[in-house]
Amino acid sequence: MKPSIVLVVEDEALLRMDAADLLSEAGHTVLEAANADEAIALLEVRKDITVVLTDVEMPGSMDGLRLARAVRDRWPPVTIIVVSGRLAPGKADLPDGVPFLSKPYAPSSLLGLLERL
Repeated sequence: MKPSIVLVVEDEALLRMDAADLLSEAGHTVLEAANADEAIALLEVRKDITVVLTDVEMPGSMDGLRLARAVRDRWPPVTIIVVSGRLAPGKADLPDGVPFLSKPYAPSSLLGLLERL
């Protein structure tokens, strides 16, 4: 698997750290954001981000689904993965080609998905 620069967007600090640790151990460079506003700010200055992993439910100006659409519109080459432990968005809720993983996900599920994308 080719290492990526992954932006993990998750408001729950422990879940964000767990995802960041998993991805770092797999060889990826990881950036972290606690909400969509922080994520957008990072995307605007870091042109090297290749993957955004975002939770659906977050505080702030937009949730993860709106963030996924914003990333698709403004940074089309960025790969997006949406995760949630409570909501299961339908295909129509996600931008084209954006996969959904239900939390808690197995580490192998996330890493396998990243490899396929």
